[in-house]
Amino acid sequence: MVDYNALKARINALTEGEHDAVALMATLACELHHSDARFDWTGFYRVTAPGLLKIGPYQGGHGCLVIPFERGVCGACARTGDVQLVADVEAFEGHIACSSSTRSEIVLPVRDAAGALIAVLDIDSDQPDAFTPADAEALGRILDVVFARRSLT
Repeated sequence: MVDYNALKARINALTEGEHDAVALMATLACELHHSDARFDWTGFYRVTAPGLLKIGPYQGGHGCLVIPFERGVCGACARTGDVQLVADVEAFEGHIACSSSTRSEIVLPVRDAAGALIAVLDIDSDQPDAFTPADAEALGRILDVVFARRSLT
């Protein structure tokens, strides 16, 4: 299990003074992915047009290139602005199977300082029911510090 306090401190140190959103996403994807064995695919889908997500920095196998807001777990997060905590992806109507090994998933909205949705953070696990509300809370705090509390370029 990840030590979120240590992870947050490490990410803060690595991203201090950085304002480029893609560089921040790349650093977070790497640090998160390697912090916990539950994290099988870790990455960002960026909002590139109204109602459209495109793959951003990630770690793991190939991801889907494009996800409309109307499809999948990432689309549901982008559409509603709510964290998606999915214990069994097979039970999620409309799940997009980018990888056949994914069993559970957590997706969080990523907002800039103005509150605009700029991306979603998607973490997949090859373990069923791998994520908890505590994961969502801790990851949300990290995203807030890295993206919502600084001006991005």
